[in-house]
Amino acid sequence: MPRLLSWGCWRAALARARHPIFSAGHRGTSGGRSCARDPPAGVVELQGELDRFGGVSVSLAGLSSLDRLDAATFQRGLLAAIQQWRSEGRIAVWLHIPILQSRFIAPAASLGFSFHHAESDSSTLTLWLGEGPNRLPRYATHQVGVAGAVFDENTRKILIVQDRNKLKNMWKFPGGLSEPGEDIGDTAVREVFEETGIKSEFRSLLSIRQQHGNPGVFGKSDMYIICRLKPYSFTINFCQHECLRCEWIDLYDLVKTENTTPITSRVARLLLYGYKEGFDKIDLTMEEFPAVYTGLFYKLYHKKLPENYKTMIKNVPNSYLNV
Repeated sequence: MPRLLSWGCWRAALARARHPIFSAGHRGTSGGRSCARDPPAGVVELQGELDRFGGVSVSLAGLSSLDRLDAATFQRGLLAAIQQWRSEGRIAVWLHIPILQSRFIAPAASLGFSFHHAESDSSTLTLWLGEGPNRLPRYATHQVGVAGAVFDENTRKILIVQDRNKLKNMWKFPGGLSEPGEDIGDTAVREVFEETGIKSEFRSLLSIRQQHGNPGVFGKSDMYIICRLKPYSFTINFCQHECLRCEWIDLYDLVKTENTTPITSRVARLLLYGYKEGFDKIDLTMEEFPAVYTGLFYKLYHKKLPENYKTMIKNVPNSYLNV
């Protein structure tokens, strides 16, 4: 499988002398300049950094000299920089353009750049310089929605809502879209509280739905995750803007009702199975582990692993495994 490039940000070289020009210099991981020669006199070079994949990133944000730079001069300077990066063996260019400098998009596109993604205040274009087909990673392809099945084991009550402004007002679990950088469990707890006023705690992951070509997410794919939550409050104060109704009902009644979505009906039966036979039969629990990137962590969801398997060492005798 071809190696994908990360899309870590690179600072690029932009300079200004009598006429504004680019300098394609960059800074390596050791902090030293990797240019073959120093920039001409009067040219102010902004140092960049190299990632482990050999790409270079150009960020135009915060460069006041661009305010006086016309599109044609930008295009000439960018072309010269591309030629130098290609001669140095760089395999891709990431070009980050703030929305107020969007006039530089067309000149970049004429040199072969294409859109990769856009945020509210900037767009990112890419140019593949390596051999063979473009191996840059695509931007996010999925929207992540999370719902909370808030179930009280003591009373066998479960929290459900009906959305406002829907063609069919069917019962479902409260939930919404996960925010960037937000964990699944945190999304479920937050959305439940915002919609219903109920405080809860994440217990496990119950189900994942995936669908593609969703018109509601501009034709992209959609992930919908349902979590089991434990309630810590019980007085409903639901959001009038989002919800038409909100109630605690018996889990058996939710299983039997026809006025619900298919996924809600299936998860209700899953919860009933867990309630009667033990939640260890249905729960995907979460553990946190350190990521390969220093200082970062990730959360892993799976059926609970017995402690003796967690602590199993590598030199366990084969006789132990042959059971």
